[in-house]
Amino acid sequence: MFETPLGIAIFVLLCILAAAILIIAPIYAVAYILLVIHLKRTKKSKWKGVVPSDNAVQNAMYGEGFEWSLKNKQYKKDLHIVNEGINLYGEYYDFGYDKALIFISGRTESHVYGYYFSEPYPESGFNVLVIDQRAHGKSDGKYNTLGYEEHKDILCWAKFLHEEYGVKNIVLHGICIGSSCALMTLTSPNCPDYIGGMIAEGMYPNFSESFKNHMIELKKPIHPVLEMVDQWFKLITGHSMRVGNIDIIHKLKKPILMLHSREDAYSLPVMAQILYDKIPHENKKLAWFEYGKHSHLRPENKQKYDGEIKEFLSKYF
Repeated sequence: MFETPLGIAIFVLLCILAAAILIIAPIYAVAYILLVIHLKRTKKSKWKGVVPSDNAVQNAMYGEGFEWSLKNKQYKKDLHIVNEGINLYGEYYDFGYDKALIFISGRTESHVYGYYFSEPYPESGFNVLVIDQRAHGKSDGKYNTLGYEEHKDILCWAKFLHEEYGVKNIVLHGICIGSSCALMTLTSPNCPDYIGGMIAEGMYPNFSESFKNHMIELKKPIHPVLEMVDQWFKLITGHSMRVGNIDIIHKLKKPILMLHSREDAYSLPVMAQILYDKIPHENKKLAWFEYGKHSHLRPENKQKYDGEIKEFLSKYF
């Protein structure tokens, strides 16, 4: 039957289908598993907060953070808001100021991660809000959407602080994915004037680039898995991992402090410089640190880290 032109065409088609089943389908399956592992909350206990770790630096960060929280527990208020039908939770440390920080953690972290970074803010006249982003901690949600949906929650939190607590000026401090969320908030057409600026640690050009660098470090195959993960992400969330900070940072009109390590293997220093150069105004600073792994910049450079933040806040707020 394969001797005629039609038969040959059928044979070729069958070969293509067989290849799709035997080769392409398993890769798509692996890509979906990667998406689920890294960006989907499959049960409430996932991304709930503090997880026992063999990373001594991270354990020390949590320890110092809890000390800060306990020291200031008399100022703490447990908060709850609802945005787009999603229950969101946070802790507000109200020191009586009319300015506030909203801390935005990276992927997998809950509000408790923000404790460690809060110290310089009350010293600069800022209250502190640490939050469980959607799909993290006590908050509802299934997916981490890399800031695309989460930045709407930040706008909601900011409005709540402004209307309920009389906060007149709000600064966002984001770590890794949190910095993307902060940038999306500030470049949103719905961003109000009382959100005045941002601090970004470990900002990357887009999540696809950061994810690729993770895969390189783990010595895992990159292509076509990376592209297939993005296809799953677009199918499920309506967004692309290939679109990110580098595509919107030219819209930023408010002050920004970028904190970046020359040792960052995920958010490469060369890309941080490119992002910084795309910011279209002079109310900006890129503070370089010689040491510190991705998301672990402050432990290696606490005095300078806090000093850069205090200088930025005193200059613009």
